[in-house]
Amino acid sequence: MTKTLFPALLLLFATFETSAQQASVALAGNAWITHRSAENSEKISKNGLTDWKDSQTVTSIYFRVEQPGILKLSLVMTPPSEKSTFKVILGNQSVTKTTTGTTTDTLLIGDFKVTEKGYQQVKIQGLSKTGYDFGKVNSLIVEGTPAATLSYVKDNQDNRYYWGRRGPSVHLAYTVPENIKDQVEWFYNEVTVPTDMDPIGSYFMSNGFEQGYFGMQVNGPKERRILFSVWSPFQTDNPASIPEDQKIRLLKKGNGVKTGEFGSEGSGGQSYLIYPWTAGKTYAFLTRAQPNSTSNKTIFTSWFKPEHGNWMLIASFERPNTNSNLKHLHSFLENFQPEMGNLSRTANYGNQWVANAKGSWTEITEMKFTGDDIANRNYRKDFSGGVKNTGFFLKNGGFFNEFTPLRTSFSRPANQNKAPVVDFNALP
Repeated sequence: MTKTLFPALLLLFATFETSAQQASVALAGNAWITHRSAENSEKISKNGLTDWKDSQTVTSIYFRVEQPGILKLSLVMTPPSEKSTFKVILGNQSVTKTTTGTTTDTLLIGDFKVTEKGYQQVKIQGLSKTGYDFGKVNSLIVEGTPAATLSYVKDNQDNRYYWGRRGPSVHLAYTVPENIKDQVEWFYNEVTVPTDMDPIGSYFMSNGFEQGYFGMQVNGPKERRILFSVWSPFQTDNPASIPEDQKIRLLKKGNGVKTGEFGSEGSGGQSYLIYPWTAGKTYAFLTRAQPNSTSNKTIFTSWFKPEHGNWMLIASFERPNTNSNLKHLHSFLENFQPEMGNLSRTANYGNQWVANAKGSWTEITEMKFTGDDIANRNYRKDFSGGVKNTGFFLKNGGFFNEFTPLRTSFSRPANQNKAPVVDFNALP
């Protein structure tokens, strides 16, 4: 009986190992158009690569391997009814394929050698066609020993293809000293974005707290914003559904500041100033909380200061059903444009201080590095954070290979002679 069972177990284990060494990498969550002509129409959608008509278009698919080896690559695609010739590139290796047909099929591309662990970029480019397009590509099949531990966006549950293409969001959760933890009225922070680390879609959030967030964004080629928002206590993604007695009320705003409501990721009051902030310069952010236990409302106010300028009021909001000082202080780095999720962005955060109602400053020198769902699942591992020089930093996107484990704690050097000099009574 043992002799009969043992070969059967071997076959079972071999079948399991083969299955574990194959991965289906959906383009919907793991690919970008990385080169295009001015007039092309190619796009990445829930169906993968579609409208692939231009031979100048390069589509890149990304995944990370934890060990070198041989990868067998195939494409799940619907070829055009007429002849289509394209090439698949990994590193300095290239395979050219010609196909035709009208039904979705798995097309074997060939073997590619991976010499070291880290992110891999598989590129697809059309060469020639006799019909309308080069075909539709749904997914990349990766087989081989390295595929057993592949990192990529593996499913679309909870819209993860969308979040995965945006990239992993990462955070600094600041440790406030115990002696002032429940007395924080003021939070001061400084942000410097290194040159060329500010692609469109970036949000460099400086002053985050339990009920809101405050930082600077890159909204377009010619537009940048200073953004301050406060969530309503009413849980909804639709601001129109918030009852009147739970709406965020604007008390005042600065010159040129636009205000309104926001939704989709919770709802509440939003304010922003279109302002041409520049990478390479340091900007200061100041936020205040004024709780009123009698009315059970708290006023949250934020100010922004350029490197060589004066404090500028962004807005002051009143939040109902709230009696709270500033708590759960944090910063974060995110990308809100899925088409920009293959680009790197970095922010340096320095000189964090908190003050009580009397204006007595206490320095923050410790934080814990955390991330969002995409980071926690290791669907994407192109993120890092920690200490740089005398401050903290965050980096994400771009499929770089350095990687900082989540929930790692860091301490920066103290800057006790650099406490903020703020005339609270002179603030606008």
